[in-house]
Amino acid sequence: MNASLRLSLTSLRAHKRRFAGTFLAVFLGVAFLAGTLVMGDTLRASFDSMFGSATAGTDAVVRGADALTTPGESQGVRRPVGTSLVAAVEKVPGVAAAAPDIQGAGQLIGSDGKPIGGQGPPTLAGNWIADPKLNPYRLAEGRAPARSGEVVVNRGTAEKGGLRIGDTTVLRTPDPVRVTIVGLATFGGEDGMAQVTFTGLTRADAEKYLTARPGEATGIVVRADPGVSQTELVHRLTPVLPQGVEAITGQESARENTDMIASQFLTLFTTFLLVFSGVALLVATFSIHNTFAIVVAQRTRENALLRALGASRRQITAATLTEAGAVAVTASAAGLAGGIGIAAGLQALFPAIGFPFPEGDLVISGLSLGIPLAVGVLVCAGSALLPAVRAGRTAPLAALRESAVDTSGASRPRAVLGAGLLALALAVTLTGVLVSPSVWSAGVGAVLALVAFVVLGPVASGTAVRVLGSPLDRLRGVTGGLARRNALRSPGRTAATASALMIGVAVVSLFTVFGASLKATMDQTVSRSFAGDVAVSTPSFGAGGSGLSPRLAPAIGALPEVDTAVGLGRGVAEVDGKGRALTVTDPAALARTFDLGTVQGDLGALGADGIAITRQEADRQHLSPGDTAHLVFTDGRKKAFTVRAVYGRSELAGDYVITRAAWAPHRTQDADTLVAVSFKDGVPTAQGKAAVEKVAAHYGNPEVQTREAYAASSAGGIDMMLTLVYALLALAVLIALLGIANTLTLALHERTRELGLLRAVGQTRSQLRAMVRWESVLVAAFGTAGGLALGAFLGWVLVRASDGASDSAFAFALPPVRLAVVALVGLAAGALAGLRPARRAARLDVLRAVAAE
Repeated sequence: MNASLRLSLTSLRAHKRRFAGTFLAVFLGVAFLAGTLVMGDTLRASFDSMFGSATAGTDAVVRGADALTTPGESQGVRRPVGTSLVAAVEKVPGVAAAAPDIQGAGQLIGSDGKPIGGQGPPTLAGNWIADPKLNPYRLAEGRAPARSGEVVVNRGTAEKGGLRIGDTTVLRTPDPVRVTIVGLATFGGEDGMAQVTFTGLTRADAEKYLTARPGEATGIVVRADPGVSQTELVHRLTPVLPQGVEAITGQESARENTDMIASQFLTLFTTFLLVFSGVALLVATFSIHNTFAIVVAQRTRENALLRALGASRRQITAATLTEAGAVAVTASAAGLAGGIGIAAGLQALFPAIGFPFPEGDLVISGLSLGIPLAVGVLVCAGSALLPAVRAGRTAPLAALRESAVDTSGASRPRAVLGAGLLALALAVTLTGVLVSPSVWSAGVGAVLALVAFVVLGPVASGTAVRVLGSPLDRLRGVTGGLARRNALRSPGRTAATASALMIGVAVVSLFTVFGASLKATMDQTVSRSFAGDVAVSTPSFGAGGSGLSPRLAPAIGALPEVDTAVGLGRGVAEVDGKGRALTVTDPAALARTFDLGTVQGDLGALGADGIAITRQEADRQHLSPGDTAHLVFTDGRKKAFTVRAVYGRSELAGDYVITRAAWAPHRTQDADTLVAVSFKDGVPTAQGKAAVEKVAAHYGNPEVQTREAYAASSAGGIDMMLTLVYALLALAVLIALLGIANTLTLALHERTRELGLLRAVGQTRSQLRAMVRWESVLVAAFGTAGGLALGAFLGWVLVRASDGASDSAFAFALPPVRLAVVALVGLAAGALAGLRPARRAARLDVLRAVAAE
């Protein structure tokens, strides 16, 4: 074993350049993985510290006991708590102070007239709590609000909106309220809680604008006397609380807030990055395997001589694995340092792009370092295992052979195995798409399809390269023909090199197709369901934004140009034991502006005790017009509603519709999410839109869009997601590019004599460079074509599986322009990868090359 180790280290020192590509592939994959884990740990610790600091003076929180959560939401809605309960809480022994905590949605308008925030994170408003220990916000500049219309905003919000103390602006609650900024605040020592905006009002204003009726609060925050623990305080508070109200410790509240951010943002964010780390490492696996396969093939005679001199198979295998282990450990260790650097860079970059990264040192745990190190070593060693075993099987007589011939392209067992895997993949995939819709079944089929593509790669490479390279004979003559023959020479090597790029291109194509399908789905939904002329909405998604004033729709409806204006509000109730979203609207106007499909019953007869539901929900609950549905609201009250209408479509209208009169007794902060407007016959769209914009300007100036523009903006977040996906997948493409360049460099090394002979018989340096570059482009074209085909297929699978497993109807769309760009990028990557090997080949000394072994 000592001899094997010495031999491995000597070989590494003598051929350092051979493993440069492997080193970089492992380094990049491990660095991305380590950076993601370190950044996730740091963010969690920073937010935990920030919430702990902000709520350090709060020992207990009194709130509604049950949270009503609708599908797709992690944070539920709780019943309000009466502010009259504060007096009872203050009398409990051990309570030093208590204050009502009133929270709602409130979005400030910046100095440029545009709303601040709202693109995901919440835009909050609440009462400014006078007790500084109970208030999570600390006054940094100015003073607290004392009169109606005065507010304190967090400093980050003020800076983002260009606002200063003394400025007057509008706060959407969602009714527009003129406010004057009298103070700036911080949260846990930071300018804000990430991108969450906060506006602090007087208690009277908070009750007036953020609650359904005076005397209600989101909760009550409590501070204990010295010597009373948080747990003891909760035990003392519990007996005085009415049914449906609970008390939790301040530490539990802070932990819930951290967990909420972890579940809504951090988990999603880090999972997203970890997926791409996995893609990068998968691509690296092919590059690493190919490098060691080529190195072992080049050392066939060397290994055979060692075997002839007495080396055992185990020693040859161990020597190769030792080389792989040395490269793996070195590259992984460097990758850990690179990952810490990435996390530190993101910590500095986030504030610059508008995301306040909480201050604090990087949290570097043993797990965050151990996992990437182990993954890097396993990926590298695992990728080198088959080549190492193959090296150990080298026969001593192989020392007499000139070279080995790659027969993988004509391997019948490989072809049979690949065809069987492909058939199984299609069967599993189509079952999960067409027979029994399941995203998981479709996912298993997609993985099997990827494996089938990899197994069939060498078998398909010959035909693919001949087809893709056929134009080269006409366009580049002998040079093109030689490039094509070189790519055909080793089908296994060509397929393995192309597979790395194929995976990257496949994932890019998958997201491109899925993104285009989502946009087509949104466009189809709006075109099919929305029969209005313009839509009034707030540019927000997620929890952000404050919505639209319920008074906006009636004001627009009074315009002479308008036939119908209907606002769609949102409520929450428990239906059939599950939290459900309710659409609060005028049902008769809804039917005139939206296509609801076939309607059974009378939408105009809902009144204050009627409900309309979709056909799907009616069938699931076995309900028909005239039957009774029981709803439990967040205030704890249960009410029986008569089903007065059943309609066909739910895409924009939702599954449950009630009137504003039915919702009013149970509502909290009232807001519309959309106002749909239909013009009278003969009114031009431009004229009607201008009239609507004038009215909307008095209600916080929400955006007024045509139906087409509304459909496009509704899908606007998809382009942003795709941009992030492309940026992250650039890492995988870069690793694939390094793999192509490394393979070409090693292949040229073993073809040194051949290149010298070509130069000796008259091939020029430029022709040699062109031959190598075109060989690289052909390999990249093979990988890109396979990736596009696989990505488009997987995109179709994902769309159809989502369609079958979801209540919404998904539309499949292939974006030819974007896929063409992906194809061009893949070919460009091949051309770029061939530049350095081509230059090195052209600089070969002819006489030395001809004399090379």
